[in-house]
Amino acid sequence: MNLVSTGLNLEGRTALITGGAGGLGSVIASTLAELGCALILVDLDETKLIEKKEEVQDRFKTEVVVEVCDLESEEQRFSLISKINTQNGHLNILVNNAAFVGTSNLEGWAVPFESQSVGTFRRALEVNLVAPFDLARGLSQLMRGSEGASIVNIASIYGQFGPDWRIYSGTTIGNPAAYAASKAGLIQLTRWMATTLAPQIRVNAISPGGVKSDQSESFVAAYKSRTPLERMAEYADFSGAIAYLASDLSKYVTGQVLNVDGGWGIW
Repeated sequence: MNLVSTGLNLEGRTALITGGAGGLGSVIASTLAELGCALILVDLDETKLIEKKEEVQDRFKTEVVVEVCDLESEEQRFSLISKINTQNGHLNILVNNAAFVGTSNLEGWAVPFESQSVGTFRRALEVNLVAPFDLARGLSQLMRGSEGASIVNIASIYGQFGPDWRIYSGTTIGNPAAYAASKAGLIQLTRWMATTLAPQIRVNAISPGGVKSDQSESFVAAYKSRTPLERMAEYADFSGAIAYLASDLSKYVTGQVLNVDGGWGIW
């Protein structure tokens, strides 16, 4: 009988994490590094990337490489993919985490529906959906020959459920159509890739609920009342799901969406 700890061991494996310098990306990076995984962290902010690299290396003594890339740019994605394929003998884990979210400071984004812009809608699709497709496609051959190959897409409850507008009443927080549409597309892309890349690569998604940050007290109270566990998420709440789907603990799991939402989706 195999030990659970054996299934969690990622020593000798490498993970590429997009949005690796952000809140959730940082937790994903630390989680996989703790399990022994080497990391390639991708983000726009070079300063934050270097800070995260130094933190992870000092704490977990694992190799960390950082890559600055604007995932909205097809040209920059192509350069990143080419570099990874050329310089790495293997890539075991791809976490598509980077995204425009509801709080992103974009024109025509977190505004009333009539004011949401087509241009920003397209930008969101490029980052939230096209980039994960492009990276998975471009790195799939490298991953096919790598042990325990696993793609984890970070989706959202709003890719599965419509927004409850009552919790937004009296707040400045938005819930853009493009965010919901792109995350719903990412969930279906997960299912499509799961059958297409099998049996060499597993593909799953995590669907997070709302994360507590700097929201107003009224919004947090409304969100909590709408959630069975009566609180918003913390970034650390996603560590277990990441560890499970990235490791051999889930080696017979593919095409699934794991909701980490405090029960939001059961009501």
